[in-house]
Amino acid sequence: MDPAYVAAHVEEDRRHWWFRGRLAVLLAALRRELPRRPLKLLELGCGTGNVLGALGEFGEAVGMEEHPVLITAARAAGLDVRSGHLPGDLPVPAGWADVVLLLDVLEHLDDPAAALATARRALGPGGALVVMVPAYQWLWSGHDVALGHRRRYTARALRRLVTGAGFRVTRVSYFNTLLFPVVAAGRTWKWLAGDARHDLRRPAEPWNRWLERVFALERHLVPRLPLPFGSSLLLLARA
Repeated sequence: MDPAYVAAHVEEDRRHWWFRGRLAVLLAALRRELPRRPLKLLELGCGTGNVLGALGEFGEAVGMEEHPVLITAARAAGLDVRSGHLPGDLPVPAGWADVVLLLDVLEHLDDPAAALATARRALGPGGALVVMVPAYQWLWSGHDVALGHRRRYTARALRRLVTGAGFRVTRVSYFNTLLFPVVAAGRTWKWLAGDARHDLRRPAEPWNRWLERVFALERHLVPRLPLPFGSSLLLLARA
């Protein structure tokens, strides 16, 4: 990852409209899909813990992260974040987790199948896997380069990858659909302009709030019906 992006991520992941809207969609999906009992949740590649902190409503949440700056930020927020490196490290005993989350992680890895094997090892029988990844290779831009991405996915490719790792896929949906024309236009412009910078520059607060509200409207849609396109993908599966 570009060090400039790491610094921006630490600063913005609890403020920027994209992170806040994504969290709203994710929590709505989890509330609909997960059993209503205390669970053990493991987030692999948890960053600064903006999602991990919210997972406490479902039970005990543990994170794993390899970047020391992100670990420091997460621990400063009082979160249980353990050092480790995908694809192979597992910070909990095999079979410990009821839920494993890989949120915008697989696209960074040379061997995403090995990371999914690690996730499967962490899960007990019938445990839930939650994956988010960026969508469509044609949206590739300097933002992906700055973040250290290796690829972007289609729904079919992601389903094939997860199924090949031994999971039973129960739901796949695109999301960030309502704002997709804005995202696509911005990425196309960056490509044409040769702009290699990341996109994590928070707009003025009225715009930031408006974009978050539009994105977060999808929390009413994504848990109930698969959206046909969007700049990201959400997949749910069972071990």
